[in-house]
Amino acid sequence: MSDLQVILTLVIFGGVILVIALDLIDMMLAALLGVSLFLVFGILDHADMVEVFNTAGSPLALLFGGMVVARVLAGTGMFERLGDIYLRATGGSGKRYLLLLVAILALVCAFLPNATTVILLAPLIIRVAQALKVDFVGPMVLAAIVSNSAGLLTLVGDPATFLVGSSIGMSFGQYLQKVSLAGLLAVLAIVPALRFLMPEIWNTRVALPPPGTPIRIERPGFVILALAVLALMVTLFIIGGSLPTPIGPTAVAIIAATLALVVIYSARAEPLEAVLRDVDWKTLVFLAAVFCLVEGFIKIGLLQGLALQLHGWFGTELTLLALLLLAGVGMLSSVVANIPVVAAALVMTKGYLVAAEVVPETALAMGFTDWPEATLPVFIAMMFGATLGGNATLIGASANVVSAGICASHGQRVSFGRFMRYGLPITLAQLVMAALYVLAMTWLAT
Repeated sequence: MSDLQVILTLVIFGGVILVIALDLIDMMLAALLGVSLFLVFGILDHADMVEVFNTAGSPLALLFGGMVVARVLAGTGMFERLGDIYLRATGGSGKRYLLLLVAILALVCAFLPNATTVILLAPLIIRVAQALKVDFVGPMVLAAIVSNSAGLLTLVGDPATFLVGSSIGMSFGQYLQKVSLAGLLAVLAIVPALRFLMPEIWNTRVALPPPGTPIRIERPGFVILALAVLALMVTLFIIGGSLPTPIGPTAVAIIAATLALVVIYSARAEPLEAVLRDVDWKTLVFLAAVFCLVEGFIKIGLLQGLALQLHGWFGTELTLLALLLLAGVGMLSSVVANIPVVAAALVMTKGYLVAAEVVPETALAMGFTDWPEATLPVFIAMMFGATLGGNATLIGASANVVSAGICASHGQRVSFGRFMRYGLPITLAQLVMAALYVLAMTWLAT
């Protein structure tokens, strides 16, 4: 890549982020314009687009599957019933509404991918917010932030976490021992900020009307089959990777979406066209465009070139490297999709560890799992940065974009600045907590 193309890449990439941040044009259109400019100037070519599809295909398919399953479940009337239960549990208190929201999301996100959880629980969140007569945008932003944070609770909770863990051979049990406590702390770090970030909801107190007649389920057989699909999806997300023929999260989402469509078609509940029409295609297109932009950015080679520089700067000071990765990956993940950022950071970090002679050169090969205990804080810091950094801005994580898309479909547009007003303070608090956790891990390792 020529120097001119490097400059153009940085200018176009930065311009897209700036246009989205200033809310000058629709963010999907801004991302597509950026991709078009990359193609016009030869920054991306056919081979790059194939690489993008290889990288982006899995998370986009995962999102698509979650959207289809959630849309089919919405037609069962189940969310209306659960919404009434949730509303009664709040007792008309906005404070209790927010605290219950954090608890429910954290529990579900320990087993389901974060964006899928936001899609599934959005009808409940919005329904109860409307009953309490509060704006649902804040709770929907909170849903994205909590789901991203709770993705640290288990190895399968967030795609970026899974990517790092699987690349170093970390098992589900090892993850529970080494990282899950940090995930819990990341969720708990959100709670003290709620009264300051959402005071109008926190201080809300309304008198609830007497319980009405429970909503009648028109097609109980359809509901049972739809819930069975959901149960199967959750089960396969948890155990699919350990089956004799492993089934990854992406395959699980596609299988579940297909079964959900079969159920709704067999029950003649509504046309398949209506279900597919309600899929948030705009969000999927935006995320695909972002992956293209990130591919162009990575193609410059800045991240990969840092591997040797890091060795010159830090030698074998792994603690400093871990803190740098936490801050650097966290900052990048706040403005670009975290999966490609993590993929590049893994290459850079493994290259550094080989250059520093912490591990042999065979560590660069796929399947290497003999990582010294002293290197674990480095990789765990990368997980923290990728997962928690995405909480800062509207485009930092797929759950954020999905949440904003759902708000828009209900008549409330979420601006870049409004999301950041909630996300940035929480992200800073969480990254400080993560830094302390990494330091504690380093101290215990020595």
